[in-house]
Amino acid sequence: MTNRRPSFWPTVTVRALLLAGPAAALVPATALAQQPAAGRVELRGTVRDAAGQPVEQASVSVEGQPGGTSTDEAGRFRLSAARPAGSSLGGGSLTVVVQRLGYATVRRTVSARELADGAAELSLSLQASTRALDNVTVRGQRGVDTREQISLTTLEPRTAKEIPSTFGDFNAILKTLPGVQSTNELTSTYSVRGGNYDENLVYVNGIEIYRPFLVTQAQQEGLSFVNPDLVDKVEFSSGGWQPRFGDKLSSVLNVEYKQPTQRGLTATASLVGGALSYENVSKSGRVSYLGGLRYKTADYILGTLRQLKGGYNADYADGQLYVNIGLGPKDDLQKTSLGVLGSWAHNNYRFAPQTGQVTFSTGTNQFQRLTIFYDGRERMQYDTYQGGLNLRHHFTPKLTGELIGGGLITREYEMRDVEASYRLADINRDPNSPDFNQAVRQRDVGSRFDHSRNRLLAWIGTVEARATYAPAPRHELRVGVKAGREHVDDRLDEYAFTDSADYVPAKRFSRLRTQLDLTSTRVQGYGQHTWRLDSLRTVTYGVRLHYWSVNQQLTVSPRVQFAARSRRHPSVSYKAATGLYYQPPFYRELRNQQGVLNPALRAQRSVHVIGGTEYRFRYWGRPFQLTGEAYFKYLTDVIPYDVDNVRLRYFAQNLATAYVAGVDGRLSGEFVPGAESWFSLGLLTTRENLRGDSLTVYNGDGQPIGKKEKGYIRRPTDQRVNLGIFFQDHLPNNPSVRGYVNFVFGSGLPFSPPALPELRGTSKLTRSYKRVDLGFSKVLSLRTIRSSKFYQPESLWMGLEVLNVFAANNVAGYSYIQDLNGATYGVPNYLSQRVVNLRVIARF
Repeated sequence: MTNRRPSFWPTVTVRALLLAGPAAALVPATALAQQPAAGRVELRGTVRDAAGQPVEQASVSVEGQPGGTSTDEAGRFRLSAARPAGSSLGGGSLTVVVQRLGYATVRRTVSARELADGAAELSLSLQASTRALDNVTVRGQRGVDTREQISLTTLEPRTAKEIPSTFGDFNAILKTLPGVQSTNELTSTYSVRGGNYDENLVYVNGIEIYRPFLVTQAQQEGLSFVNPDLVDKVEFSSGGWQPRFGDKLSSVLNVEYKQPTQRGLTATASLVGGALSYENVSKSGRVSYLGGLRYKTADYILGTLRQLKGGYNADYADGQLYVNIGLGPKDDLQKTSLGVLGSWAHNNYRFAPQTGQVTFSTGTNQFQRLTIFYDGRERMQYDTYQGGLNLRHHFTPKLTGELIGGGLITREYEMRDVEASYRLADINRDPNSPDFNQAVRQRDVGSRFDHSRNRLLAWIGTVEARATYAPAPRHELRVGVKAGREHVDDRLDEYAFTDSADYVPAKRFSRLRTQLDLTSTRVQGYGQHTWRLDSLRTVTYGVRLHYWSVNQQLTVSPRVQFAARSRRHPSVSYKAATGLYYQPPFYRELRNQQGVLNPALRAQRSVHVIGGTEYRFRYWGRPFQLTGEAYFKYLTDVIPYDVDNVRLRYFAQNLATAYVAGVDGRLSGEFVPGAESWFSLGLLTTRENLRGDSLTVYNGDGQPIGKKEKGYIRRPTDQRVNLGIFFQDHLPNNPSVRGYVNFVFGSGLPFSPPALPELRGTSKLTRSYKRVDLGFSKVLSLRTIRSSKFYQPESLWMGLEVLNVFAANNVAGYSYIQDLNGATYGVPNYLSQRVVNLRVIARF
């Protein structure tokens, strides 16, 4: 909490100018406002940890003087103090004391020379402490040193609340990182380095998190599981991770929720929803707890969709609670601790479509217009309950054990009865014609009816035992065993009927009706050793095992990482990793597009080879970090799939081999003092070779003479270029007024008609995704006395966001239709247009 001048300050300044006469009136009011009172000096500065990250809520005071202040979220502070005696004669000094739980106390002497102008700018660094403070033993550090692990990025949770985005979703910050791809602002899903949405691991306090099964469109999604109000630490790995993390192919998001040390309340409101979080700790310090409620309504955003108009009623709500109980003795409460995580999420999506219209190009200066009239409605409802327990005990300073239990229950429903009547017409593109941009010839008419009554019930229960043993400062051993039971009860009942005698040669009718039950057992285990060869070199190696009862396959995944820093240039580190990664199938991969399970499906396998470097430096007196990596992944036993909005339609067979190759780069730092920004660039290519696909070979006369193998084709996630920028700025000498830019660019993705992967990338339906979101905020400090009533706000953050500033016509995907002559057209599904959002965050 930063000291603020009293509200009457501007009035006093103006009066002083008027009384001082014309000469004084020439002095800028801001210069006068910055002058400290007689006999006092002003201390300003930034507090950071050993990794260069801002330290929030650090106590700053002057030794021997009353009062003090706390650092804000950027680690900044401002403090007024009495001028030391004798300073005008060149003697005297002040001692600034900085304290924060978990860090060693810092004392900084400020000399009279530094105070000659009545103010001093300080840069202070805190080192992590492991000694007891206030009957709490702090073990370990706040975060992992990214110089020891490849493809690892640590994120500041507060940034997720302030980055301008459509729904204020936590995953919006991930989409600006190198190698992370997302070309749909309505979804919380993302793909990493050529993978798909189902290839990402998410952990919260060691408990694995799952996403809904039946979501088919981004409009139906709620927010991501992670609630940024509750987060203390975020680590994101985009490849080559350690054996202790589970069996997926693309990424790991590892989140730690807070362990509160004092009472706090945060309330958020915007045009698309709101959030409320509360945290506290018992008087004894034995029990700490925090909880959050969130609500999102997507009606405002979905109303901007161009070609699908109707009555939207898309509501999402969730609640989460995390409790930490210190079961240890009074002098070390966390010697034994129990963490309890519980969450509930309700997603109710209702939509009554009315009309739709889209104009699209079919060739050089040839345009068609599809007009659709709807009747009916659709409803999707997802209720998900997730949670777990984490019992941790420190047997000795060198040995720690954990027992983790996790669970998931999800009930999901899809109900749809929608009839669509449509017509396809040619558009006049002659700008000199009175009928310019009008339909001049109706080509085809038709109708379609879609019906579905789908229901899914699934539950997952797991129990895991872990141990960490550090026999010496240079060695750390980690082992773990996990067992789980899964059950899925899926009822599919849907059909589609196309009737268009004037549109296609005959009626089309498709039916899918199945009753699927799957119960299975998984057993996993891992062991890894981190060996710090010296102060500059670290190697981590180990193996992971996985067995699934359905296909009775045992996978063995050896992995190794190496990192070293230059002796001549310790700010430069070099890293490399390689390993074998498996993704045993889950229910989604087992079910093909006809609703049939393939229990013999094998685990997909990927070899990761990654090399990179990290350079930390200071410029303009501020910290920066530059990282660069090159990677190659070779995949076998690949299960091909098509992407339909955010639904993945798996072929449920190990039909392909594939590869991914690319480079990632990121430059981050304080381009503006006290405000971290970054620039990310990713380049990749990913292709797959499907077994059994072929091309017809013709002779010189145009007669077919045989077939040949198709070879490697582009995968659905083959996005060649991905650029993400997050930049923030503030007014000079006034960091409470800020501006934000969130920019995402992705080159075009390959599309093809459903179940025809051999045509993927052969059409010109490849539009790039480009989106710029702007934000402006102002922070008001409302409580400067710690003894104030709790219900009085401490600060008020007010933000204005302009989303999709340039109104880019981005495309989420294509719907495919045929005309009377059998020609197939890809009709684009456009995303949201420019909107304005207001947000307010009150902290108590």
